[in-house]
Amino acid sequence: MALRETAELAEYRALMETPTEYEDGFGWYTVIGAFFIGFVMMPGSIYLGLVAGQTMGPAAEWTTIILFTEIARRSFAALSRQQIYILYYIAGGLTAMMGSVALSGGAFAGLIWAQFLRAQAPGGLVDQVPNWVAPHPDSVAIAERTFMHPDWIPAIAVLLATQVFSRIAWFTLGYSLFRILSDGEQLAFPLAPIAAQGATALAEASSKSETWRWRLFSIGSMMGIGFGLIYLAVPTLTGAVLIQPVSILPIPWIDFTQGTERFLPGVPTGIGTNMATFMIGFVLPFWMVAGSFAAAVTTMIVNPLAYHTGHLPTWRPGMETTRTAWAGSIDIWLSFGIGTAFAVAIIGVYKMILEWREAKAKGQTVDLGFGPGRPGRGDFNVWKCLGLFFLATTGYVILAKRLVPNFPLGFLIFFGYIWTPLQSYINARMVGLTGQFVSIPMVREATFILSGYKGVDIWFAPIPLSNYGATTQKFREIELTGNKFTAVLKAELLMFPIMIVCSFLFWGYVWRLQPIPSVYYPYAQKFWDYQAITQWVWFSSTTEGGHQEIFARAIKPWLMVGGLGFGVAAYTFLNWLRLPVMLIYGWIRGLGMLPHFVVLQFIGALVGRYYLRPRFGEENWKKWPPVLYAGFTCGMGLIAMLAIAVVLVMQSITQMPF
Repeated sequence: MALRETAELAEYRALMETPTEYEDGFGWYTVIGAFFIGFVMMPGSIYLGLVAGQTMGPAAEWTTIILFTEIARRSFAALSRQQIYILYYIAGGLTAMMGSVALSGGAFAGLIWAQFLRAQAPGGLVDQVPNWVAPHPDSVAIAERTFMHPDWIPAIAVLLATQVFSRIAWFTLGYSLFRILSDGEQLAFPLAPIAAQGATALAEASSKSETWRWRLFSIGSMMGIGFGLIYLAVPTLTGAVLIQPVSILPIPWIDFTQGTERFLPGVPTGIGTNMATFMIGFVLPFWMVAGSFAAAVTTMIVNPLAYHTGHLPTWRPGMETTRTAWAGSIDIWLSFGIGTAFAVAIIGVYKMILEWREAKAKGQTVDLGFGPGRPGRGDFNVWKCLGLFFLATTGYVILAKRLVPNFPLGFLIFFGYIWTPLQSYINARMVGLTGQFVSIPMVREATFILSGYKGVDIWFAPIPLSNYGATTQKFREIELTGNKFTAVLKAELLMFPIMIVCSFLFWGYVWRLQPIPSVYYPYAQKFWDYQAITQWVWFSSTTEGGHQEIFARAIKPWLMVGGLGFGVAAYTFLNWLRLPVMLIYGWIRGLGMLPHFVVLQFIGALVGRYYLRPRFGEENWKKWPPVLYAGFTCGMGLIAMLAIAVVLVMQSITQMPF
C-alpha cells in the first residue's frame, strides 16, 4: 500500500529550501545577547507571568533581535541569519513559561511554586512533604522569603541535578528523533519555517539586501502592532492603574457554553479572540486544519448524544468552557485520545518498515536517520546521543529511587527507558506532520494511584516521565536557518549558567519585595489557590482513604481500543480512496483542542485557501504566510514589551518610600 502523506507534505517541506551550506551562528553577539536577555528580559518575564499569566515569548525574542540588528547596522556590520536565529533561540529559552501556573524566569520559579504548594497542604499532609521539595512553612527561610538559608540546600541540590539530567535528555533524544523523522521520513514540520523566515527577513534588512521577505515581515509587524495595542496594551496598562483592567476583546476567548447548553449539552462552545490563531490557519496544512474542524464537529454531535444516554455523568448544566471540556475528556475523549495516539505510533512504525522493505527489494538503501548526517551541518552521532539519553535517564532513576525508596523500581525503569521515548516519538511525529503538540494524558496520575503506593512524596519526585517530541521542530528550524548544530550546543552550554544565576537573583529579589501570591500580582492571586487545591486533590489520592473514583470514570479500555482501531482504519480508508490522509492526523490533533481555537484556525485556512491564494497567486501564497505570521508575532511582541516596560516603571515608582 502506498502511503500518501509523503506527497502531501512535500509541498510544505519545500516552502523553504533546506540549505546546502551551514555556518556557526554562535559568537560574541550571541554571548552579549544572552547576558542582555538574562539580566534585562528575565525580570520582565517574571513580572508578566505573575501579573497577567502570560509569557514574554515573542516580546523577548523579536525585541532582542531587532535591538542587536540595529546596533550592528550602526556599527557598519551585519548579522547573518544564523546569528539572528541563535539570538532568537536563546531569548525563547531564557524566558520560556513552565507549568500550569504561568511561571517564567528559569528554574527557581519552580521552587517558589513548591513552597507555596507545600504551605497549602490540607490537614497534616504538610509534614508528609519532604524538605527536598521546599522548606517547612515554619522555616525561617520561608518567613524571611529568602533562598539564602541552609534549609533550601536539599531542594536546590535536587533542582540542579534534575536540570542537568533534563537538558541532556531533551537535547539528545530530541536530536535523535529529528534525524529519524526529518532526515529519514522527510516530514514537513509546517511551523518550522516561521522562525526561520523571520530570521532570514531580519538578516536581509541588516545587510540592506531587502527582498519580499522584509516587506512581508514589515506588513505583518504593523498588523501585529495594531492588534497588540487593542489586545495586549489596553488591559496591561489599565490593569496597572485600575482595580479591574479594561479588555476590549476578552482574553483568550468569548465563551458561549452556558448559552448553548440547552441544545448542545456537554459541548464547550465559543470563539477565540487572538488574531494570531486566525493567521496560523494560513500556515498549517489546509487538510490538517480541516480534520481538526471535523473533530470539533464530532464533539458537537457525540457529547450531546452521550449526555442524553447517560454516558456524560461528569458534566452539569451551568459549567463554563474549561470545566465542560474537562468533563467531556474524563467521560469520553481521554481514553479515546490515548487510543488514537497509539495509532499515530503504529502508522509511523509501519511506514518505516514498509519503506525499508521496498528499498531492500529494489536493492537500495533507505536513510532512517542513523547515518553520518549531512556534510557541514555539524551532526552528532545518533547512537552516542541515544547513549547519553539513557545515561541521563539512569541518573533520573537513581535520584528518584534515592528520594522515594519505597516506590517500585519497575515503574521508574518503564517510564524512563520505554514510555518517555515512545511518547516523545508519537508527539514528534505529530509535530512533524501537523505542527501541533500531542501527549497521552494522566499516565503519571494513573500509575501513581494504581500502583498502590501510599504517600504524597511521589508526586514531587523527579520521575523520568517526559515528552521531548516538540524539540524536534527546533532542530528543523536550526537546519533551515543554515546553522550548525554545534552552535546550538554552545548556546545551551552558555544559557544554563546564565539561567541559573539570573533565576536565583531575580526570583529571590521579587519574592523579597512582596509575598507571592498577593494583591500586587493579580494573576497569581487569582489562580494559584485554585491550582493548588486541584493538585492536592490528586496528591491526596495516594494517602490512606484517598479518593480515586475519578479514574474509574476516566480510564476506559474499550474506548482506548476503539480509538486505536478508528485511527488505523481511517488512515487506511483515506489512503485507499486516495484522499488526503492529513485529515485523520488533523482529526486526532483536534481532539486535544478547544473548538474556540479550531474554528478560528479553520476560518483562517478557508480565507487563505479560497480568497488570498487566488488573489495573490498560488506560488506566492505558498511562501508568504510563514513570513507574514513571523512579522505579526514580532509586532505583538514589541507592543507587549513596551506595555510591560511602562508598567514596571509605574510599579517601581509606587513602591518608592519617598
